Amino acid sequence: MSGEAAGRDIGDLAWSRSSYSAGNGGECVEVASGSGLLHVRDSKSEAGAMVSLTPEAWAEFIGFAARHTA
Repeated sequence: MSGEAAGRDIGDLAWSRSSYSAGNGGECVEVASGSGLLHVRDSKSEAGAMVSLTPEAWAEFIGFAARHTA
């Protein structure tokens, strides 16, 4: 993870939401790429906290999540 992007203007990032999101206010995250990092935030709190990951860390996280689904 990186705090490097925390002080940057991220207003021009193109955020994507999961296709599983029904758009009804449920739990969802948004992902955007920029500056060589992937940024993840809560779709209900766009101005809130954001996590920035290297592409390698993101791939590792996605692999972990795929192996540990219910």
